[in-house]
Amino acid sequence: MKMVRYVVVCAAILWAVACAPKSEVDRKVDELLGQMTLQEKIGQMNQLSGGAWVAEQARNGMVGSILNCVDPAEINAVQKAAVEESRLGIPVLVSRDVIHGFRTIFPIPLGLAATFDPDIVEQGARISAIEATASGVRWTFSPMLDVARDPRWGRVAEGSGEDPYLDVQMGLAMVRGYQGDDLSDPTAMAACIKHFVGYGAAEGGRDYNSTMISERSLRNTYFPAFKATADAGAATLMTSFNEIDGIPSTGNRWLLKDILRDEWGWDGMVVTDWNSAGEMIAHGFSRDLKHSAEQAVNAGVDMDMMSYGFIQYMEELVKEGKVSETEIDRAVRNILKLKFELGLFENPYVDETLSAQVDYAPEHLAAAKQAAIESAILLQNKGGVLPLDKVRTILVTGPLADAPYEQMGTWAFDGQKEHTVTPLEALRKEYDVIWEPGLKYSRDKDKSSFPKVRAAASRADAALVFVGEEAILSGEAHSLSDICLQGAQSELIAEVAKAGKPVVVVVMAGRPLTIGRDLANCDAMLYSFHPGTMGGPAIADLIKGKAVPSGKSPMTFLHDAGQAPFYYNHNNTGRPCNGTETLLEDIPIAAGQTSLGCTSYYLDTGYGPLFPFGYGLSYTEFEYGKPMIEDADLTEDDVIMASVELRNTGKYEATEVVQLYVRDLVGSVVRPVKELKGFQRVQLAPGESRTVTFALPVSELAFWNIDMEYVVEPGDFTLWIAGDSDSGEPVAFSVK
Repeated sequence: MKMVRYVVVCAAILWAVACAPKSEVDRKVDELLGQMTLQEKIGQMNQLSGGAWVAEQARNGMVGSILNCVDPAEINAVQKAAVEESRLGIPVLVSRDVIHGFRTIFPIPLGLAATFDPDIVEQGARISAIEATASGVRWTFSPMLDVARDPRWGRVAEGSGEDPYLDVQMGLAMVRGYQGDDLSDPTAMAACIKHFVGYGAAEGGRDYNSTMISERSLRNTYFPAFKATADAGAATLMTSFNEIDGIPSTGNRWLLKDILRDEWGWDGMVVTDWNSAGEMIAHGFSRDLKHSAEQAVNAGVDMDMMSYGFIQYMEELVKEGKVSETEIDRAVRNILKLKFELGLFENPYVDETLSAQVDYAPEHLAAAKQAAIESAILLQNKGGVLPLDKVRTILVTGPLADAPYEQMGTWAFDGQKEHTVTPLEALRKEYDVIWEPGLKYSRDKDKSSFPKVRAAASRADAALVFVGEEAILSGEAHSLSDICLQGAQSELIAEVAKAGKPVVVVVMAGRPLTIGRDLANCDAMLYSFHPGTMGGPAIADLIKGKAVPSGKSPMTFLHDAGQAPFYYNHNNTGRPCNGTETLLEDIPIAAGQTSLGCTSYYLDTGYGPLFPFGYGLSYTEFEYGKPMIEDADLTEDDVIMASVELRNTGKYEATEVVQLYVRDLVGSVVRPVKELKGFQRVQLAPGESRTVTFALPVSELAFWNIDMEYVVEPGDFTLWIAGDSDSGEPVAFSVK
């Protein structure tokens, strides 16, 4: 009887769905789909890299999308072939990796995350969309939502770091910026949330590597940003290269159908990563390209990027009954729906003069500069050396001081170094500059010019050393096992320090490097994840004191790479470090075979990080009062009203990123020792104080419990409001 009722209910649901009124877009899709041959349907599922050469493919209806073409004339030529010369006139969707800017390059996404400012991130994505669409690009492969906790992985540069909550906020901001309020707006660009899923957990920080992630960890840590942005209307999603539990994402039906479609109800379009369908052969999951095409489309993939498997074998697979035409229709419906929503059928062409009008617009450069200012993290400032507001003559040295291409960072294909303003160029407008490069590039080991640099430092009032990574050293396929400064950069810093003048080190890199040894040789360190086009003026303003640092670290800084992966929101162990660890230098000769500290730590680096998540200094000082909770006895339907008194006790007007953390003390499964649940950027004048209030719904304390249910469990909790993840006075509350 129960089965009969179940069948009746399912039939009623299906009938209701079938009878539901269709939107105008759905009607257009159905009408067009009904006219298409199987070959034309499969053609829409094919994405190719290139420009004018694919016009013939478009003319024959054998390509649905192109990538890596940004020439408006070439794009219009392809569109003309598709729209005017093919049988059905279906426009081509033009895509590009617009990751942190198109022409005007903003800080890399990890740097944008360091702003803790969704508004500036959304503005940057909007500007990226305006510039990219002016060249004909209507689809970007961004944002990258991979939670990443190992700085050895080069692609940490492309994401928002180690925290799921920050990942959600940055991802939502980017989707809003790219897509705007209406996808049919000619300046709207479809976002692509990637890489689904778990790619940031690649073993050993080695790109494309295996991941070992439980379902509960997926749901609690790696899914949230994808779920939030999918709910917010992200138009497309990209599968990841990695496998989870032995199943590559591109062939993972559980991920792409059970979770994404059925559980989340998302109706966007799914594309593979570059040849990720073909790479399932190397995984040992597919016998050959034909088999991988079968597995991918049956798992729920709509469009194939550059494996050629769909276009070569899909018709044959349908005839053999291995792929149903229903699956093909499902995929093509999603593709056509996106093209209609983008208004491509009405406006397939781009004005070939438009890009010259919008690229590097003054307001775009101003926003990029502000983002670079907010992204910079002050890690050290002994004796208040910074700002250098009373200094006249400075030495500028180091391989990143005047490196316009490197300054843009990874995935800046369309930024033009001629438009990049370097620190050297900007500082010359503020100081009398002595310029001695010292090293030609970040990996340079030639120290022959060091005596000249040291002599120049002796003549200056202060020395600025610009170090870091070339753009090629981070991003996709750029993993490192040693994440210290490369080449002779550390030696350059040490050499400059011998002159006895104040030394300021500015690091421009794509990841949090292990810079502990370099801190010992400088008075101040400003960390700027590759800051983009306007990084030079932004850094000059910070050095001079025209702007005050407010960036906070979106990833933990390590003492050395051997600590990786390391992240603040870890689960506790049965023997957590209690501060009584025994280090190498403390172990006596011929020590007995004891267990020393008997807690979880390293004998050489101890337990803690170099700098914790959320860390960043200012030129002023902020004083936090004791956090207060309006009502400490709550139910699941309540809102936690938590506040703290924040006072600027220093001499500079500045912005502090106030962070809210919570710990669930006991759960049906082990819970993290802290979790970020909110943040606010608060600007205060010297001597000013303000009560900063957070309204946190108790429902946001939910997690996937022992029974794999998403619930708020009753119990005791601790809350902190502080300037980083390792600070603050705890206050208790409970949920009944």
